[in-house]
Amino acid sequence: MTIDKSLKVKRGMNTNRSVLTRVERLKVLQENGRWEEGDSPLGLPKVRVRKLTMKKKKKKAKEEEGES
Repeated sequence: MTIDKSLKVKRGMNTNRSVLTRVERLKVLQENGRWEEGDSPLGLPKVRVRKLTMKKKKKKAKEEEGES
């Protein structure tokens, strides 16, 4: 059986993922103090994934400064 084209990884992981692996979830929970070493890794609480967005620079403000 072959893998469907939509399931193949293209150019690494360039897109934001909406699901974290268990190890990534444990790191986030440890940083927030919601999980400590020795606790069960099963039945972990949900962790919100923060998506980063790039802000566009304002060109108008720079143009106005150059004209003045």
